[in-house]
Amino acid sequence: MARQISTYHRDVAAGNRAAILDAAAGLFLENGYDRTSLARVASAANVSTATLFKQFPTKAALFEATVLAAGGASGSSVVDPPVGDLVDGLRSLGREYADLLIRPRMIGLMRTVIAESPRFPELRERTFDFGTLPVLAALGRYLRAEHAAGTADIADPDLASAQFLGMIASAVFWPRLMHGTWTMTEDERLRAVDEAARTIAARHSPPTAAA
Repeated sequence: MARQISTYHRDVAAGNRAAILDAAAGLFLENGYDRTSLARVASAANVSTATLFKQFPTKAALFEATVLAAGGASGSSVVDPPVGDLVDGLRSLGREYADLLIRPRMIGLMRTVIAESPRFPELRERTFDFGTLPVLAALGRYLRAEHAAGTADIADPDLASAQFLGMIASAVFWPRLMHGTWTMTEDERLRAVDEAARTIAARHSPPTAAA
């Protein structure tokens, strides 16, 4: 019986958290960081303020969780590519990352971070743990697996990951973030991912392959 109660309460907490994050995303996007209060979020999520504060004691913590939730929400989980073809594996994960970057909520929330963080120290000083996002975690695992298998020479997977993601973001994300009317076709997006994958793969070919 105790186990059933525990499971029930976990389910309720998870449901409350999902409702809070969904309500917070809508309010942050509509009203900005400054004009979104925790009380308004609780009301929109149909939970008590005590329930909200139990999970998110500050607005900055709630905003961080909202951004990460927008980046983690997906219809399916990210599948780790098989080891052995670095270009193909990077291309697969790069497409997942590009899809993440063009989600409307992700774009809007990042605009909020850039626009409002100078006025709010608690937001400016927040360290967003983007490494927890499924596609970024999968990329780290994949690069380490390729290196361990000897099919790639990646002594610093974190640096390689940052360089790969940076190339994609510079083509797919930043122009759209800075210019609301900027557009990119799907073919152009896929080509940007492919070029980034080929560049990283060429840089990290194992010594035997480069010889």
